[in-house]
Amino acid sequence: MNFTQFLAILRARWMTAVAVFLAVVAAVVGGSMLLPPKYKATAAVLVDMRSNDPIAGQVSANGLPMSYISTQADIIMSPRVAQRVVRELKLSESPQLRQQWMDATDGSGSFEVWLAEALQTELDVKPSRESSVINVSFTSPDPKFSAALANAFVQSYLDTTLDLRVDPAKQYSSFFDSRQKELREALEKAQAKLSKYQQQHGIIATDERYDVETARLNELSSQLVAVQAITAESSSRAAQAKNSATLGDVINNPVVQGLRSDLSRAEAKFKEMSVRMGDAHPAVVEAKANISELRARIAEESRRVTGSVSTDNTIHQSREGQLRSELAAQRARVQQMKAQRDEAMVLQRDVESAQRAYDAVAARLTQSSLESQTKLTNTALLAAASPPTRPSSPNLALNSLLGVFVGLMFAVAFALLRELRDRRLRSVHDAVQVLGLPVLGHLPGPLKKPLLGRQRLVLPQQVMARLPRARQAAVANTGGGAQS
Repeated sequence: MNFTQFLAILRARWMTAVAVFLAVVAAVVGGSMLLPPKYKATAAVLVDMRSNDPIAGQVSANGLPMSYISTQADIIMSPRVAQRVVRELKLSESPQLRQQWMDATDGSGSFEVWLAEALQTELDVKPSRESSVINVSFTSPDPKFSAALANAFVQSYLDTTLDLRVDPAKQYSSFFDSRQKELREALEKAQAKLSKYQQQHGIIATDERYDVETARLNELSSQLVAVQAITAESSSRAAQAKNSATLGDVINNPVVQGLRSDLSRAEAKFKEMSVRMGDAHPAVVEAKANISELRARIAEESRRVTGSVSTDNTIHQSREGQLRSELAAQRARVQQMKAQRDEAMVLQRDVESAQRAYDAVAARLTQSSLESQTKLTNTALLAAASPPTRPSSPNLALNSLLGVFVGLMFAVAFALLRELRDRRLRSVHDAVQVLGLPVLGHLPGPLKKPLLGRQRLVLPQQVMARLPRARQAAVANTGGGAQS
């Protein structure tokens, strides 16, 4: 079907189309006039997503702003808020509403839930696209009731938002409270264990005995090294003492040196006297006895010096052994004190760890306690709803335009439907298409009057081409035009 055929159908079925159009428009306008008027009251809520939390010190909103606004809109439309409105306004006490519930559900289900769902059907929540404002609207036949319900939904939303923030904080506060008691007991046990260990081993937090004992150990080690050097030297001297003639202590001894000087003089004197007086002379005999006495004294003094060297060596060896024993005992004492100190440090770290855990939980408990008592949220009432003076529906002008549009659609559809049920030839193209034969011409119906001027005979172009030129001009003058 082309556009020409479509216009031909509409021209043929115009009375049917006009009747359907007028019927639809009349039905829409009449229905709009018969519908009871409804009033729509709107309240505005501001959601401040950039404000800082006065307790936690963080931005309240997380994620994308539009998603957060959509979440708040979903909260307003949630059954929790609607049921809270029912409780706050005490709508469940209305006998009329209860009777409606009985008629609709035969008393099955919850009356409060049914009433909340009925209120949600008249609720309209629209977030603003370019701002953080949410418009909450309620529609009802009573303007005052609409304003009251819109404001009630906003207030219930604000209270629910506060509950959604406070309730988890109360749960956290209860959890942290019990956890704090457990950590306090753990801290007390760790502190008691540390104190008991310190008392058993005589450890004080400010005790410097470990440093003193370590210094004593270093001192004994230094003394042992010094005594070992002295013992090595005395051992060498004791080995040399076996040959007293080469022992330095004997050679350098002033008494031995004096006796040897006297012995040298006495021997020189003895040689002189023996040569001059002979060996039997009493003076020579006396000199010889003096020499023997000096040698005996030298030997005695040498033995005394070598004996003192051996004695010193023995003393040094004994001192070295004593220092070794003291050093070993001091080393064991320092190691024991180090082990005790390490154990005490482990216990001290346990106490510090328990203290840190207790402090962290105590801080969270304080914060959650403050959050559970807060009355502040990042939402606020921007504009309260007031009773509207004009009804929002039915909108007669809008409904009329909609009726005209729908009437046109129905009129065209009904005309086409009638044409399909009663198909007729409306144009030359219909005849050519149905019969499959060329059309030489057609005459207007005898009972139909032309819409514009007189009816003209229309001949096909093939027939006009076969006529002489004079005849073509005559046909054209008489009203017969060529048509392809």
